[in-house]
Amino acid sequence: MAEVLTAEAVQDELGGLTGWSGDHAGITRTVELASFPDAIAVVDRVAATAEELDHHPDIDIRWRAVTFRCVTHSAGGVTGLDLALARRIDQIVEGVR
Repeated sequence: MAEVLTAEAVQDELGGLTGWSGDHAGITRTVELASFPDAIAVVDRVAATAEELDHHPDIDIRWRAVTFRCVTHSAGGVTGLDLALARRIDQIVEGVR
């Protein structure tokens, strides 16, 4: 099982991510895309990446705004898996903008 990171470790890692916030209980990023189809394209790409990593974020979409929340539920907090997924989400979002 993946190890839950300390609050300090999560804060350190958040500094290297774009627009993410949170703590050891979960990290979140909301992005606003240019259009609804762009938002759906990002969600589709994140879904494919999540399947590849076998690690899935919580996703909420409201028109052009998409919120991602990463937490390793089975571990009870943020792990390295969540940070790796957050980095991939950042790459996907930048690729659509």
